[in-house]
Amino acid sequence: MRIIVCVKQVPDTTEVRIDPVTHTMIRAGVPSILNPEDANALEEALRIKDVAPSTQVIALTMGPPQASAMLRECLAMGADEAVLLSDRAFAGADTWATSNALASAIRSLGCADIVFVGRQAIDGDTAQVGPELAERLDIPQVTYVRGLTLSGETLTAERQLETGYEVIRVTTPVLLSAVKELNTPRYLSILGICEAYEKEIKVLSIADLDITPADTGLKASPTKVVRSFSPVSSRAGLIWQGDINDMTGKLINALREKHAI
Repeated sequence: MRIIVCVKQVPDTTEVRIDPVTHTMIRAGVPSILNPEDANALEEALRIKDVAPSTQVIALTMGPPQASAMLRECLAMGADEAVLLSDRAFAGADTWATSNALASAIRSLGCADIVFVGRQAIDGDTAQVGPELAERLDIPQVTYVRGLTLSGETLTAERQLETGYEVIRVTTPVLLSAVKELNTPRYLSILGICEAYEKEIKVLSIADLDITPADTGLKASPTKVVRSFSPVSSRAGLIWQGDINDMTGKLINALREKHAI
């Protein structure tokens, strides 16, 4: 079995700060990490490899040259190969253009039985690249995967819903998007880290793909960001001081006014 896991390097923060002047994300001083749900996707691919050692796991990312550090982490976790899709032609790509480039890269690498992605990246929260990628590759997809079992070429996936989950049975090839409930990513081992730096990271440019610069990057991105901003909280708080019985009464009355009790 051959599994390609699409991963992304993202800022290590859950509190994104926006520059009030330029309206862009402030990345200065923020270290980069492997996107959390991409780590869940990679972990599940590696669990399949643990059961079937002949499985080949390839980590694929699109980004600047420094994204190779994140790919080293994927290799240290257990990925067999790492591929970096890097070219100035990809700069400014939105989800539509990104999925086009990734699909082309997957075709250039050869067929895959399973394409794994994380549900969404913490620096965008769109959850669009996975579904778009499946459509471009013309393969079925199961999103929000929170449980997975494999029997031959048949996979049984638990797809997370707001009020529970649904069970979907699908055959390969297929694209799966992972959520954090799927598993707990493994820790890196010292041996894995050492071996990761002995492996070569394959670099692909636009010249290696079956698309042109007009098919990706900023020019091929229909998404137009008018403005980015941090939401302003409009909720006013109340602070009461005094006797505990009086404050308790005030709290009860306030909750009743809000129909909370």
